[in-house]
Amino acid sequence: MQFTLTLPDWAIEENARLPQVMPTLEERMREVIRFSRLNFERGTGGPFAAGVFERDTGKRVVIGVNRVVPLNISSAHAEVMTLSVAQQLLGTFDLGGAMMPAYQLVVNWRPCVMCYGATLWSGIRSLAIAGSGDELEQITGFDEGPIHPEWDKELAKRGIALIQDVLKDEALAVYRDFAASGALVYNGRGG
Repeated sequence: MQFTLTLPDWAIEENARLPQVMPTLEERMREVIRFSRLNFERGTGGPFAAGVFERDTGKRVVIGVNRVVPLNISSAHAEVMTLSVAQQLLGTFDLGGAMMPAYQLVVNWRPCVMCYGATLWSGIRSLAIAGSGDELEQITGFDEGPIHPEWDKELAKRGIALIQDVLKDEALAVYRDFAASGALVYNGRGG
């Protein structure tokens, strides 16, 4: 028995078109937000995307998207997809390994409880997010789970720098459009 996680064809094509280096955090986040919009507009997953980049150079490893519904896999969230593809591309389970550049995960909102755990264990050294408040849940109805009240301090304890509120309004606009579209909100047991 096995299962396979795949990015949609359009995301693979878009990754190939992107510049190899995105020097600014705003450039990185803008593309992550664009992928999140394309994902729900094309019907290939929820309005979530994430990217792995070399923190200091901006060299792109991959931008991935949420694939829960199309793959029938509840753990196929954008962060899990992106970290997994990045680890496969780089040939390592530890993105913080010796002699490696510092990697940054860029996400269009604070990771849910599951993706938060994946972030902690991935080895990344920096997490950049569009926002961390309850706006995502209020706008869309998604259940992000019981995140630890000191989640940001737990990141710091593990050597993961946190950057918040990067293009927050742009990320929220995607969530509003998703909510207005009437697309499926796939909380297990109603969230």
